[in-house]
Amino acid sequence: MLHLAVLHSRKLCVYSISGTLGNVEHGNQYQMKLIYEHNLQRTACNMTYGSFGGVKGRDLICIQSIDGMLMVFEQESYAFGRFLPGFLLPGPLAYSSRTDSFITVSSCRQVESYKYQVLAFATDADKRQETEQQKLGSGKRLVVDWTLNIGEQALDICIVSFNQSASSVFVLGERNFFCLKDNGQIRFMKKLDWSPSCFLPYCSVSEGTINTLIGNHNNMLHIFQDVTLKWATQLPHIPVAVRVGCLHDLKGVIVTLSDDGHLQCSYLGTDPSLFQAPNVESRELNYDELDVEMKELQKIIKDVNKSQGVWPMTEREDDLNVSVVVSSNFDSVSQATDVEVGTDLVPSVTVKVTLQNRVVLQKVKLSVCVQPPLELTCDQFTFEFMTPDLTKTVSFSVYLKRSYTPSELEGNAVVSYSRPTDRNPDGIPRVIQCKFRLPLKLICLPGQPSKTASHKITIDTNKSPVSLLSLFPGFASQSDDDQVNVMGFHFLGGSRVTLLASKTSQRYRIQSEQFEDLWLITSELILRLQEYFEKQGVKDFACSFSGSMPLQEYFELIDDHFELRINGEKLEELLSERAVQFRAIQRRLLTRFKDKTPAPLQHLDTLLDGTYKQVIALADAVEENQGSLFQSFTRLKSATHLVILLIGLWQKLSADQIAILEAAFLPLQEDTQELGWEETVDAAISHLLKTCLSKSSKEQALNLNSQLNIPKDTSQLKKHITLLCDRLAKGGRLCLSTDAAAPQTMVMPGGCTTIPESDLEERSVEQDSTELFTNHRHLTAETSRPEVSPLQGVSE
Repeated sequence: MLHLAVLHSRKLCVYSISGTLGNVEHGNQYQMKLIYEHNLQRTACNMTYGSFGGVKGRDLICIQSIDGMLMVFEQESYAFGRFLPGFLLPGPLAYSSRTDSFITVSSCRQVESYKYQVLAFATDADKRQETEQQKLGSGKRLVVDWTLNIGEQALDICIVSFNQSASSVFVLGERNFFCLKDNGQIRFMKKLDWSPSCFLPYCSVSEGTINTLIGNHNNMLHIFQDVTLKWATQLPHIPVAVRVGCLHDLKGVIVTLSDDGHLQCSYLGTDPSLFQAPNVESRELNYDELDVEMKELQKIIKDVNKSQGVWPMTEREDDLNVSVVVSSNFDSVSQATDVEVGTDLVPSVTVKVTLQNRVVLQKVKLSVCVQPPLELTCDQFTFEFMTPDLTKTVSFSVYLKRSYTPSELEGNAVVSYSRPTDRNPDGIPRVIQCKFRLPLKLICLPGQPSKTASHKITIDTNKSPVSLLSLFPGFASQSDDDQVNVMGFHFLGGSRVTLLASKTSQRYRIQSEQFEDLWLITSELILRLQEYFEKQGVKDFACSFSGSMPLQEYFELIDDHFELRINGEKLEELLSERAVQFRAIQRRLLTRFKDKTPAPLQHLDTLLDGTYKQVIALADAVEENQGSLFQSFTRLKSATHLVILLIGLWQKLSADQIAILEAAFLPLQEDTQELGWEETVDAAISHLLKTCLSKSSKEQALNLNSQLNIPKDTSQLKKHITLLCDRLAKGGRLCLSTDAAAPQTMVMPGGCTTIPESDLEERSVEQDSTELFTNHRHLTAETSRPEVSPLQGVSE
């Protein structure tokens, strides 16, 4: 009779399957009836079945639990349970009827075989504590029959026996494919160049060989005859299970299952093509007619290109509309998980993204990104827009995961899709993005204002001061009239910022103990002031900055970041040296162990253990340094945003000029050891100094270095940043066109320091820079600026 055993996480169900012949066009009918079920005390992982112990006429079921217990069931009754020794994680499980043993792969990365008789006579699972205390010579202890170290985890085990003489144990590893004998000896193995996903050994037409189907994560299905690749074919999905069956008298049908539940029946084989192309009537070519037709076609193509261009003009309406709405209130139940922030409860806010299509779209994918340490509960979404005018909305939450402040509160939602056309049914790939701004209260709480701070900046405006309670209503902790002009902010990372509004003048002061923490509050203040006066109908509102440029504080953050980069390089070099030493000691030990006349170890084992501990300690130090480097880079980005904002307010730069500064100081690539922030920014600033900010055509002729390497120190970068600010103070203007720099050279005053190209010029620049800072009041008077230059007092 045909029965079906289904294993659930906490239940084993056995069904009987019966069929009824159909008399109508619907065909035969099959029914499943529950015979019995077992409620499991432990969470199950996998199972196998067979005639354990040589029982005839029925099959027994063995279930492996998550915690390493083998449970044997004889039909409706529970037989016994045994714990596997030295268990950590469950592996694949199979039963060999030829040797009456269970075969699995343990977390030690070795194939293990346990006899059923040994399992049956071992100590019961309830007496596990006593078993661990027994001596090694005890007969009740669960002893492994044989082991084989394969050095990797296994995906599946299959035992096949296509003749009476021999059976084989097939093990599919992560990078290798093994065929073993009954006693654990390797019959053959095959190294795989790709990552496998499933396999199936089946009978071969050649005597003494076995064919194997192996699917991989590259959507490929390979057929091997022992270790020889015989066939390879492409699948539309990644197979997670494969079988060979007979469907409607068609033998050799390959049935594959994908991870999202798609079942496909395939067949290896080709039918002969009986189509023959008819003979083409041969006729003589008339070249005059061909020339006339060619000229007409060229005229049509030329007219189309003139009117429409090479590509067809897109419609005015967008294919896809994307809108983002950030909730004004926190989530009732915070979605923050695995946070490292010191506060008791980290809030989260819900963000909703709505997509509305106008036409049919394919492969619509939404990716959302925010600045770390902000974290998303989900950042990838896929959609199907098979009909026009559909609206789909997704929601996710944002929260602060680590205990430091992000450099930006802006997020970005990017949607990629393909729009099918008549000429291209697969679709033309397109991308649309929508930016959104997260609320300040997500990372900041109302705090106690402080009158003293190490770092202060003052923002001037041209309008009367606004009450801070109306600008920051969510942070109003007091309503007294005398405290309206002072407000405190406490970041979840631990730092505090104080904002003061002058009662008499039109100024606002931001102060904090950390320089980089000034950025977010300063940015929020300017944005909220602009929104406030826009609502009032005031169009000529403007902010300015007339204080000294805080370059020295900025340079300290650059030095901290650069020091962590150098430290990371040293740690990686040490780790590489210890790894080489570790492998050399291993080779020496292996040579000693393989020697027929073994020699003394001469403390090589002690040296190996010490080197191993050093490798682990260095790896931990590298990982800790990388975390510190990422946190330092976030602080550096915040300070860079603040410096760009202050330069823009100081020199009243336009949006295009600020965009040039942001492109120079905030490159798009990630900060890595191979290509870091310092050398990239130094090259960009040097390019600006030699083009639009150059004082002569001689500087424009200088070429930049074609190769970017990590510098020895940050003195050159700091010198170029100082020179950039100085040339902006003397009337230089940022532009992308080199021609626009020529008239500026006529009105720019002399005395600007050139960028050194050699050691001799380097010394002269140092002398000129000292003179430049001592005579700075005189230079600013020449450029007819009434206020004191922000560069006054800044030293190298």
